[in-house]
Amino acid sequence: MPKPSLKNEIIAAGLRVMFRKGYEGASVRDVVAEAGAPQGSFTNHFRSKEAFAEAVLNHYFDRTRGLVMAALGDSSLTPRDRLRRYLDVITDRLAADNYMRGCLIGDFSIEVSQASDALRQQLAEIYREWLVPFADCIAEGQRSGEIDDRFSPQDLAEFLLTSWEGAILRMKVERDPEPLERFKRIAFATVFSSAERTVTK
Repeated sequence: MPKPSLKNEIIAAGLRVMFRKGYEGASVRDVVAEAGAPQGSFTNHFRSKEAFAEAVLNHYFDRTRGLVMAALGDSSLTPRDRLRRYLDVITDRLAADNYMRGCLIGDFSIEVSQASDALRQQLAEIYREWLVPFADCIAEGQRSGEIDDRFSPQDLAEFLLTSWEGAILRMKVERDPEPLERFKRIAFATVFSSAERTVTK
């Protein structure tokens, strides 16, 4: 009888270890120990640490997709409130980890984009996909007049995600939510304010 596959357990363990130690600091031994799996299980499923990191990153982005769609797909909220809801959900998740753990996509962008072209390309594809629902939500808000349209939806989506990732990095340094809250206060009072509010200021 074939042994059950431990691939999913190893990927989940890899996510936890890489959050703690980063890509370079996470060894295969660390990962299999976290998963409670023999080292042979790792080599059976992954040809290299780089290939394993690709699987971990895909696993993480699958979870992120779910959070994005839950917030931005909520038609009971206005587009602007959907954007805020997403940021608030992420803030709550970061708070649950005492502001010590950030975003794996942002962490990998800093750590591995120079070391691995395969991971750099994967990250670029993730960012392109990640931007689409934000740009769509912003475009809807611009059509309704809820969000000022001086900038394109794509540019505003880029600004939102890039600045948010920066705020998360600063949060990790400070171990404090203020960088996140500061970004939300300023962003929603300026670039994500309504056209009417922008004119009257």
